[in-house]
Amino acid sequence: MKIGELSRRTGVSVRALRHYEDEGLLHPGRCSNGYRDFGEDAVDAVGQIRALIDSGLPTRIIRDVLPFLDGPSQVLPATPCAYFLEEVARQVEQLQRRIACLTRNRDALDAYLRAARLTLTQP
Repeated sequence: MKIGELSRRTGVSVRALRHYEDEGLLHPGRCSNGYRDFGEDAVDAVGQIRALIDSGLPTRIIRDVLPFLDGPSQVLPATPCAYFLEEVARQVEQLQRRIACLTRNRDALDAYLRAARLTLTQP
């Protein structure tokens, strides 16, 4: 599929899709006329990329982690850089804090809804 169709199907701008390609997150083929040619799997890949970006991960980490979302592949270096491992660990900690905050917020909103609905059913 061409980049415009991928944009329509994912809700991600063409500009952002080009950026993802420039960052090494997407790898489209090319048609004989030079147009990008994305496979069906690109729709799911863009969804994963967006979710990782929305969670706060920088594209430099997403590029290295993305292949592991569909199962480990041969992208892990024989000796991972200590800095990179520390950076990924920092990102995991940050995600854990966000998850804890979101869980608290969800639980508070759920409690509010239960209480509010209970008052509606009370005479």
